[in-house]
Amino acid sequence: MTETIAGITIPDTALVRDITAFIRDVENDLLYHHSRRTFLFGALQGQKRGLEVDLELLYAGAMFHDLGLTEGFRDSHIRFEVDGAHAARDFLIERGIAPDRAEQVWLGVALHTTPGIPEFMSSEVALVTAGVEADVLGMGLDALSERERAEVVAVHPRPDFKNAILAAFTEGIRHRPETTFGNVKADVLEHFAPGFERDDFVEIIRNNPWPE
Repeated sequence: MTETIAGITIPDTALVRDITAFIRDVENDLLYHHSRRTFLFGALQGQKRGLEVDLELLYAGAMFHDLGLTEGFRDSHIRFEVDGAHAARDFLIERGIAPDRAEQVWLGVALHTTPGIPEFMSSEVALVTAGVEADVLGMGLDALSERERAEVVAVHPRPDFKNAILAAFTEGIRHRPETTFGNVKADVLEHFAPGFERDDFVEIIRNNPWPE
């Protein structure tokens, strides 16, 4: 059944239905609703910017972008973004999606916490980050009307979202603090993980094995 929210029609394809069923099963309400808002806000941003976008690929990237924070990855010691990117690419290829299309989803998921780069890449990559930034950071909300924001939140509510998403970030990465070097998640552990010490890029250079 076709679903339209805030003027964005979610593609009614077998792949999208498979993605929705899979993510609904493995993510809690917090991450599921956040991921759907990420898609909708990303698609809306694409409209405002006049971008052509494959909504099926954008949906895949948005829905998988926080999968690496879930219970199934508590033993992982790579970046949670890369866990989600690997899972998304595998999921798509298993369902016959061409590798080059799956790679765009991989990039969108893997780079969504690396600001300053995705915006210069394909629409499918850039708009995953734009959707995340709108929902988590409030960036770009001024480009969306109050009606659009209200319609999205009415379907995918965000009760106490700021505190809840920070807790989800902390639980998803506290066991792999080394993966926060160079990305925004070091700030999360500095606030919420007692004893965390962020790596210092200058000290790494000063203390590396080179003799000079």
